[in-house]
Amino acid sequence: MSISLRSTLLGMVGLLLLGSLGVTPTTAQGYFDQYALEDILSTRAEELNNLPDVYYEYVILDHLSGNHVVARNRLYQRIGEGDTELGRERSQLIELLNRQSVENTPLGDTLVAPTQYGLDFRAYSPFPRYYPGAHDVDKVFIIHKEVQAFAAYEYGKLARWGIVNTGNPDSTATPNGRFNFNWKQEERVSTLSPPGEEWNMRWVFNFVASRGIHIHQYSMPTGGPASHGCVRLVDADAKWIYDWAEPWETTKGHIGPSSMRGDLQDQGTMVLVLGDEPEGDPEPFEYKKRYPVLKRVQLPSDPYEVPPGTNQQKIWDERRRAARASR
Repeated sequence: MSISLRSTLLGMVGLLLLGSLGVTPTTAQGYFDQYALEDILSTRAEELNNLPDVYYEYVILDHLSGNHVVARNRLYQRIGEGDTELGRERSQLIELLNRQSVENTPLGDTLVAPTQYGLDFRAYSPFPRYYPGAHDVDKVFIIHKEVQAFAAYEYGKLARWGIVNTGNPDSTATPNGRFNFNWKQEERVSTLSPPGEEWNMRWVFNFVASRGIHIHQYSMPTGGPASHGCVRLVDADAKWIYDWAEPWETTKGHIGPSSMRGDLQDQGTMVLVLGDEPEGDPEPFEYKKRYPVLKRVQLPSDPYEVPPGTNQQKIWDERRRAARASR
C-alpha cells in the first residue's frame, strides 16, 4: 500500500474516532526547542489586513509501522509534501499550535495541522486581529490562561502573539485582573531557587510588584500551567516584549526591583490577565467530525472593565476619573 493511500485511510479512521467517540489527542509532554522557533515567530507580513484565513486538518502519527521513528518520518513526508526535511521544519509550527511535542506524541494519536505554512505567525492567532475596545490605548498586553497564550496590541491592532505557561492553579496560580508593567531586568535569579541551584530568568518584566510576579524567558513544557506564579515565554517572545512594552517610571527609575523604592510617576503598559486555567493541558482546537476549528478568544469590550489587580491600578483609576471630571 502506498504511503499516500495509507495516510488517507488513517485520516478517515481518525475522523471516525473523533466524530463518533469524541476522542481527542493524548497528552504528550515535552519541552519546546525555543531557539528553533525564532524564524517562525519573526516572520512578518507588511500588512495585517493581507493575512489569509487559515484552515486546519487532522494528521495522524501512523501506528501501523509500530515504530515511532518511521511514523514521525511519514508524518514529516506528508506535511512536507514528500520532503522530509521540510516536513520536520513545518512540524515546529504544529507543535506550537497544538502545545504538543511530535516526538512525544503516541503512535496513532492525532495532531492538528494548518493548511498553509510560512505565514506571519499572527495568521494562526486565537486572538482577534483587531481589538476595538483598545483602539485608543497605545499598548495592551493580554495573558489568557485558558488558551495559555499572550497577545500584544498597539492601538487595537495585533502586534504579536505567542504561547505561555502560567502558574500552577493548585498552588501558585497567576492572579487575574488588570495590571501594568513595572520594573524590568535583563537577567535575574529567582528568589524561589532551591538551595544549591539557581533558576536563571531572562528578559524579566514585573507586573505584580508586591508578589514578585513577572513574565520572563524560561524552559517551557508543552503542556499547561506549570510555573510558580510567573508567566513563562520562549526567548524570542520574552525579548520582544522586553523591548516593546513600557515600564513604569519612578523617582528611582525602572530597572530592577530597586525602582520600587521610588515614588510612582507614570504607569507602564497595561497588562490584562484573563480566563480560567484549563483542566489539564490547553485545548486550542475544537475537534469537529470533518475538520478541527481554532478556538477564538473573546476579549472584554473595554480593557478598563477588567477589575484592578492591585492598589496601583485603583489609585490611578481614581486619578483618571478625577481628570475626566475636571474637564
